[in-house]
Amino acid sequence: MTAGVEEEFLLVDRRTGMPLARGPRVVEAARAVLGEQAQPEFFGAQVEVCTRPTACLAEMRSELALLRQVMAEAAAGEGCLLVATGTPVIPPERPPTVTPGERYGRMAARWPDLVGSYDGMVCGCHIHIGVTGRRQALDLANHIRPWLPPLQALAANSPFSLGQETGWASRRSVEHARWPGVGPAPLLDEAEYDRLADRLVRSGTLLDRRMIYWYARPSEHVPTLEIRLCDVNADLDMVVLLTALVRGLATALLPEISDARPAPRLPEPWLRAAHRLAAQQGLEGEGLDPASGGCVPAARSVELLLARAEPGLAAVGDRDLVEELFERVRRSGGGAARQRASYLRRGRLSDVVGDLARTTLTART
Repeated sequence: MTAGVEEEFLLVDRRTGMPLARGPRVVEAARAVLGEQAQPEFFGAQVEVCTRPTACLAEMRSELALLRQVMAEAAAGEGCLLVATGTPVIPPERPPTVTPGERYGRMAARWPDLVGSYDGMVCGCHIHIGVTGRRQALDLANHIRPWLPPLQALAANSPFSLGQETGWASRRSVEHARWPGVGPAPLLDEAEYDRLADRLVRSGTLLDRRMIYWYARPSEHVPTLEIRLCDVNADLDMVVLLTALVRGLATALLPEISDARPAPRLPEPWLRAAHRLAAQQGLEGEGLDPASGGCVPAARSVELLLARAEPGLAAVGDRDLVEELFERVRRSGGGAARQRASYLRRGRLSDVVGDLARTTLTART
């Protein structure tokens, strides 16, 4: 199965660490090299890069490193640092601006309470897995639901927001959930998906189908299953680990889908509780065992995810890579732990931003 990644980044002032709305100019400069792989985002202080689909994770990693480098160089030309974090660490001097554009303008007009402050400025990492069509994407989304909370815990990288230690490993998860359409995907077949999507748009709940922000959804513009609940991570190895796990899990689930095994029907309160634990505690607290529903250490919940994905990881040759990368995370902690360690050294949020900016451009060889 092919994989691709979209990464959203913050642009911050190189001196103060405050968000700067230079996104359109930065994207314009980056497009001289990257073309349409460089994209603007909703707020002017955000930018996005998109990889091409590939079956080779080493190729994807090299492409991500190049995309980050070119975007960072374009940002430097505008006096900015490119920072991979789920939420702004340091508060801005002035209210945010929305990137010009017809669709963004309609969203801002429809939900003004969500765009009046930087609380809504969140940066994610969206992982795309190539599928044969919408039916396969929905089948995978239905089967993958129980395993997304441990993935969310692993990806948590936003403990600081607007100058505050939030008490969450992924504050992005909280702020992003203020938008309609964010949350666990319901269990749906193709006909049910079309009926629900049309109803959400007709009722005005969503502007269009692109605003279906479920944690796992069929993409509306490319033939992929899109996983949308991960924080963007400065450590490129973490992005590779997350992508490998999603692809390995999808590969392991496909035979079960082909055998017409039913998707797990988890109680909605249980699933939302699992996501809340993952967002709040990350890898350092408790998680829920997707099989039993009981509490386990969060790191153990990720181990269970690895075990569930193991047949798929082995089938595509990623098992050793995933074990190595996860062992690094186990020793050093994830993104949230790294941000907190940066702050504890001297009690300065500027140190957090500086470490994030350096790590965003550091690719382990």
